Amino acid sequence: MTATPTIPPTMQAIVLDQPGGPEVLDLGDEPVPTPRPGEVLVRVFASGVNRPDVMQRQGIYPPPPGASPLLGLEIAGEVVALGPTADDAPPPTLAIGDRVCALANGGGYADYCAVPTGQCLPWPKGFDAVQAAALPETFFTVWTNLFITAGLRSGERVLIHGGSSGIGTTAIQMARAFGAEVYATAGSAEKCAVCETLGAKAINYRNEDFVERIGALTGGKGVNVILDIVGGSYLDRNLRCLSEEGRIVIIALQGGAKASEVGLARLMTKRLTITGTTLRPRDSAFKARVAQELLKNVWPKLDAGEIAPLIHATFPLAQAAAAHRMIEDGAHSGKIVLLHETES
Repeated sequence: MTATPTIPPTMQAIVLDQPGGPEVLDLGDEPVPTPRPGEVLVRVFASGVNRPDVMQRQGIYPPPPGASPLLGLEIAGEVVALGPTADDAPPPTLAIGDRVCALANGGGYADYCAVPTGQCLPWPKGFDAVQAAALPETFFTVWTNLFITAGLRSGERVLIHGGSSGIGTTAIQMARAFGAEVYATAGSAEKCAVCETLGAKAINYRNEDFVERIGALTGGKGVNVILDIVGGSYLDRNLRCLSEEGRIVIIALQGGAKASEVGLARLMTKRLTITGTTLRPRDSAFKARVAQELLKNVWPKLDAGEIAPLIHATFPLAQAAAAHRMIEDGAHSGKIVLLHETES
């Protein structure tokens, strides 16, 4: 039986007193959270850095009600405490000492993080903390949008914008692993090479018209699904890339929240679908469902080495500001991870 670990009253965490640039991020002391019913407390070994963290730091993506105000949506570590359970509740599915990665609702940039039990997954075979911490936010997002919302099927063609990002590199691998034909856009020859290495046919959007290239690469058929992080400025061009009954899922608005002109006739005659999602505000029951689908369908591929997160860089927790600058510079390919000094 694993001994109950000693939990300190305070922990190191990245804090910010006001929205702003990366320089507002500081290392400070915060109370260790107490897990609520249905939660576990995880001693964090590593945490992923994601664009929603940057947006929260800038003051344009506040945490949902009840979530930790601290940054950080994905962690890897060890369970050190279980939240209380009601007398009629089922037995806990996790135990003290279990090593998990988790989709957090906030609070990941800290040495301890309370997360709903249903949002935890085991480390895949052979993974270390850095690899495990690079999984939850991107894998939950890609599964939700490509496979649940868009219903991507084997044999279909998919276009992934931002193919060299953490989301993009995950989406390319997952789509390929489930039998899709993958195309991706990226902004340099180096980033296109990353996409090609992962199995996509890459298009450099800085010197190629991706609409024309998709037409040429697909023999004029277009793609069935588009995973879009750009939004408004790409909407009409995305519609021109779709085949009949094609689907677009918008998951970010890096190109703006408004589209000036959209060819609605094309939308109607081709029976196209445009939708968008954000994962963070979804309830724990939905996220737990996604976790179970990932465990069943994707974790075996991670265990077998068929899919793996692409790690671009790691930083100590105290250098979270440098990690955010790297995200904003946009020169990275894959994931950026913070290292905590708590693993033993």
